[in-house]
Amino acid sequence: MKHTISALPADAARDVRLAAFAELLLRWNATINLVSARTALELDQRHIADSLQLVPLLPAEGTIADLGSGGGLPGIVIAAALPDREMHLVESDRRKAAFLIEAAGTLKLPRVTVHAQRIEQARLPPVAAVTARALAPLDVLLGFAARFLAPGGTAILPKGRMAEQELTSATAHWHFKAERFESRTDPEATILRLSEIRRARDD
Repeated sequence: MKHTISALPADAARDVRLAAFAELLLRWNATINLVSARTALELDQRHIADSLQLVPLLPAEGTIADLGSGGGLPGIVIAAALPDREMHLVESDRRKAAFLIEAAGTLKLPRVTVHAQRIEQARLPPVAAVTARALAPLDVLLGFAARFLAPGGTAILPKGRMAEQELTSATAHWHFKAERFESRTDPEATILRLSEIRRARDD
């Protein structure tokens, strides 16, 4: 069964930050490929709103890590909505990492730290939540999340039409509790909130 994600309350300051982020992303996108040219035309709905819907699923407090942050989706969007939370963005592409640093500065998000390195090499403090969007199959993502999550932490992972198949495949190597949420922006997508993540004993 899929649950419904609560709508975020109005927040004028957040909306100003997100508008500035959209403008910056489109400007940089002319030089480096942050989002595809096709989906750039639907930036607000296809990318920003899609990322913003993860915010109500996050724990109420604690550090957040976004893995494979790319163009700041969802990492910078989450930070724009929760500017007081410590946020770590991991992105190995140095040009994209430079964009993330610029975006955090432009939006005045001093609690954002950008790690310009591969996820396997990153050294982060234990985090309350991990996010990742369009990064890797669930089985791989759980390995990344398990490295960084503090006890009791959760992974918030948007997945497309293959979500159930990925969940089934992941159970061969991982134990976890899974909650499913309907995407507010894509009827074929599912947002997974996974907790109690641990590797299966026979691994």
